[in-house]
Parts: sequence; C-alpha cells; structure tokens
Amino acid sequence: MEGMVQDMRNRFLVAAVLSVPIVLWSPIGRQVLHFGVPGPFGLRDDVFQLILSLPVIGYSGWVFFDGAFSALRARTLDMNILVSVAIASGWVYSIIVTLRGGGDVFYEASTVLATFVLLGHWLEMRARGGANDAVRALLSLAPAKAIVIKDGEQVEVATSDVRVGDLLLIRPGARIPVDAVVEDGTSEVDESVVTGESLPVSKAPGFELIGGSINKNGTLRARATKVGSDTALAQIVKLVEEAQSSKAPGQQLADRAAFWLVLVALFGGTLTLIVWLLAGRTFSQAILFAITVVVITCPDALGLATPTAIMVGTGLGARRGILFKNAAAIEATARVQVVVMDKTGTLTKGEPEVTEIHADGMSEEEVLAFAAAVERDSEHPLAEAIVRRAMQAGATERKVADFENVPGHGAVATVDGRRVAVGNASLMDLEKISLDGLASRRDDMATEGRTVVVVAVDGRASAVIGISDAPRPSAKAAVETLQRQGVDVVMLTGDNRATAERIARELGIREVMAEVLPADKASKIAELQRAGKKVAMVGDGVNDAPALAQADVGVAIGAGTDVAIETADVVLMRSDPLDVATAITIGRATLRKMRQNLGWAIGYNAIAIPIAAGVFEPSFGLVLRPEIAALSMSGSSLLVAVNALLLKGLKLPAASQAAGSSTP
Repeated sequence: MEGMVQDMRNRFLVAAVLSVPIVLWSPIGRQVLHFGVPGPFGLRDDVFQLILSLPVIGYSGWVFFDGAFSALRARTLDMNILVSVAIASGWVYSIIVTLRGGGDVFYEASTVLATFVLLGHWLEMRARGGANDAVRALLSLAPAKAIVIKDGEQVEVATSDVRVGDLLLIRPGARIPVDAVVEDGTSEVDESVVTGESLPVSKAPGFELIGGSINKNGTLRARATKVGSDTALAQIVKLVEEAQSSKAPGQQLADRAAFWLVLVALFGGTLTLIVWLLAGRTFSQAILFAITVVVITCPDALGLATPTAIMVGTGLGARRGILFKNAAAIEATARVQVVVMDKTGTLTKGEPEVTEIHADGMSEEEVLAFAAAVERDSEHPLAEAIVRRAMQAGATERKVADFENVPGHGAVATVDGRRVAVGNASLMDLEKISLDGLASRRDDMATEGRTVVVVAVDGRASAVIGISDAPRPSAKAAVETLQRQGVDVVMLTGDNRATAERIARELGIREVMAEVLPADKASKIAELQRAGKKVAMVGDGVNDAPALAQADVGVAIGAGTDVAIETADVVLMRSDPLDVATAITIGRATLRKMRQNLGWAIGYNAIAIPIAAGVFEPSFGLVLRPEIAALSMSGSSLLVAVNALLLKGLKLPAASQAAGSSTP
C-alpha cells in the first residue's frame, strides 16, 4: 500500500510541475493571466504545450489508460474510462489542431484534469491508509525474535522459526512471540493490544498466552501451541483484512450505480457535443462542454462512499477487541432490534461462585475455614467455589483428618479435632443433623435457583452457603446500555426458570426464555424474526451454534468454543457482554457514514451534470471548464473519504474494567 501511495504522489508531482508552464503559455495564461513571455526556442505556444504535455499524459496519466484497458478486458465500466476519455479527447483534438497549423487547443485542460484527478487519488489512498492503521498496528505486535530453550540452552531465533512444541523463555517486559501455554512461572500479562482488555491478566502454569501480548513482571516458560498463520493474532489480522476488503450490501448497490453512471457520462458527453453543434456553437466550444460533462460525472466518490467507512469501522472495532467478519456483518449489526443472550458463559461467568453465606453462632470466616478444609482436595465445582471464597476471605488453613467422601451428598472429616460435615440436606439427614433456624434460609435460596451447601460442626448446623453461576461484572451495564440504545434484551437458557429469572432480575432483563433445549434455541430466534425483528444472538457454546447461524447477526464470546466463533458474524475477543452495545454503536455509526457518503455522491452528480453540460450558460453565463470540473470531482471524493475518517472520533460506551477472564 505504501508503495502505491508513493507512486501516485510521484505521478501527481510530475503532472503538477509541468502543468504550470502549460497553463501559462495557454490561452488562459495569455488572455486571463496576461502572461507575456514568448515561447522558448522560438516555438509556437501550442507546440511548446504539446511537448510539455507528453510526460504528463504518457507517464502521469498513463495510470488511467491502463486502468481503462483493464476494465474493458473485464467487460465492465469504471471511472478510469471516463477520465481516459476526457483526457484523450481534449489532448488528441489539440494535437490535430496543432499539426494543422494552430487554433484553439485544450492542452491545459487535459493536463490540469490529470493533475487534479491524480491529486484526488493520492489523497484518497492516504486516507485509506489511515483507515487501515488498525491492521498495521496488529501486524507490528508480534516481536521479530523469540528465545527458545533447547537442551537447556537459551537460543534467540526469528519468531517465524518457532515451531509448535518449542519451549519459550519470556522475560518481564517482553512481547509473547506466539500462542503458548505456561509451563512454569507466574506473571501478569497485558493483553489489551489484542483483546482490548484494559487490566493485566494473571497467568500461571496451565494458562494460555496470546502472541503479541506483553509479559509484565514475571519470567515465564511456555510451550508453543500455535505459530505463524495459526496464531490468534494472525487470525485477527486475517478477519480484519477480509472484513475491510468485503462489500456491504449497500456497496454492491453503489457499484451497480457507478456502472450505469459511466454509461450516463459517456452518453451525456456525446449528447452534449451534438446538441451544442446543432445549436450553432463551434466544435471547440461543443467539445469543451462534452469533456466537462464526462469529467464531472466520474463516480469516484460513489465508489469510495462505503469502502472507506467499512475500513474505518472494522479498524475501530478491532481496537476494542470486536471483530466483524465481513462488511455485511457491520451493516446487519446496525439494524439489530433485539439482542438474545445465552445465560451461562455469556451473561454469567460460567462457573459456580459463592454468593451468600448465612451463619448461625459462627463467623463467616470460621465457616469458610471449616468448609474449605473438608473440600480442599475435592475436584467438584461446588467444592472449588468454596475453597476460592475461603482464600479470598483470608480464612486460616486447618488440619484435616479422617476424611470421608459421601458420593452424591458431600463429605465428612475431622478438622482441628472437630467433626465437620459439608454437603446437601441428604447428608444432614444421614448425620441426623437438624437445620433448625437455617431451614427457611435454605428454602429461600433454593427457591431463587441457588445450590445450597450446609456446613455442620460437631453435630450442629452452623451455616448454609448459597452457590450459583454469578453474572459477569459488566453484564448489568451491558443490558442497561442496550436498552438505552432502544434494543430489547432477551435471556435464552436451558437452565431452570427460577435460576434464570433470578439472574434476569439482577440484570434488569424483562423477557426470559428458560428451560429451552439446545435443539430448540434456533427456533426461538426464528419466532422473533417472524415477528419482524432483526435479531442478534450472543452465545459461547457448541449448543449455541445453530442459534448463532439462525440469527441476523451471530455474536460469539471470544472465550467460547471454536464452533461458536466459526459460526458467528461478530467475535468479542474480551468476552465482555458490554461489547455487544459497542458493536451496535460502531455498526450504526458506520451505516450512517455510508448513507451520508452515498447521499452526497448522488446529490453531487445530480447538481453538477446540468451545470457541466452548459444548461445555465445561455441564461446565467455559468460555465465550467474541464480543469475546474476535475478539481470539483476530486474534492467530492476527498470529502467522502474525510467524512468516513471522522468515524475515528466516535464516542463508544465506556470499556469494562473487569471484563476479561483467563482460565487454564
């Protein structure tokens, strides 16, 4: 891209430098600017202009003729054909007049036309390059070198030479070269450049590392799992590039309009020439009007209207960890009216968490210390939740003896000489322990859909612990933001209704579809669509894939399964439901820019063509010369590109500070 921008700049500079003397020695220079210097070497003015115009047309303007030949070979019409016709008609006519001994010539019109169109193309290409900053930034994340441990020795190699299975040494402050799994060491890793997650993520043995992220404070040894084009960073770059090169439905309509606009321009130019000749004007006057019509009708702005907005929109999303797989996904996201969210793993963390503790005659810390002592060696998810909560509370570790697992019920052990039972109500029945005053608390938690664990010490019920899948920290803010955007939020889950409605109440969701079998999720989406709604489905699991495919927009949580991510149209790398609202904001703003640009491009041509054809010349003396038309056309194209770049200043919903999660 950089080389193409440089080439276009060089062509423009050659045309600009040589066009200045061509204009000075032209009829405009002599009659309007009163330039009185005679032609060098005794040459006639038109002969001198012809000589200077050769590099402009042969080098600078050749890019248009080459593009026109390519378009004709492909049996299509584009703006290169219009510019080529306009430049060639004025230039060839002028050469014929010069060879016949002199007369009215348009060398300055042809060369200045080429100069202004080249200027417009150069500025547009620079604007496109600015829109593509996101891809360049992503490509620069992977370090050039990596340290591989071979036979106990540290060897620095090119990142491209790292192979799956290599053991990597990642020092503090270093960028992680490829995707890997930690084998030794602990650290905090900054993944913001890849996922958009603002806070560093803790890493320990068994945790995954993303290539391109930054190791903050600890030395890690990690085993390479994905290299080259298979890394998460490479896949992100591929998705962004594909999205930026794809065409939205609106762009396909613009392409068809541009094709017909070329026909209109060629036909309009020919008709203008004939009408003015029939009106008694000279051939030079008639062809001047005809060339101006062809030039000003160039559909360059129409061709730029949506691609530039798409490029900026996808880049903006990538910076926030939101990947649109194609341009159609952005346009569809902008039209979403209903967001259906899976509960487990999307609105909630997808893992059990202690949410309530009601103790009787014992402090919470003591309850957690006794319960964690019994559950510490268990791999059951409920046991792990209790142990995590005890660690967070700073509960003291206690000595355990006589541990006994009671399958399906819980466990019993001696902790610091006291008999402790941790489990469900059935375990309490086996132990002949009455819940007494805690029974009502247990029933209330069970009614709300929580799993209840009872802790008994020395034959007395000491506490009931409520465990449930807790909402993600940003879930409530996500729901509120979507509702402010005018989007309805629906929870869809296979979980029991009591649990689903409890989570819905916490998050402010008014509509719940609970106890829905995986096979029926897609049909629920279809029901909403039959009601005339544009639906987005947000999910993370294999069982969400059919619903993601059925929805108008499938949105996959980045920490979800490969199947869900593959099926979706949009991927949220940070696994943050708040990014759903951000994606809709970006989609709506991008679609708005596309419409603004298309409206300007169509309106510009509707106004400019009659002026260029000289319709107002007899009554108002309003005339456009080809070079002025070229400047107007280039300015229109540049305006479209700059308007799209204004998307970079779009105000997005505040990023969640606790969205990310890292699991081994």
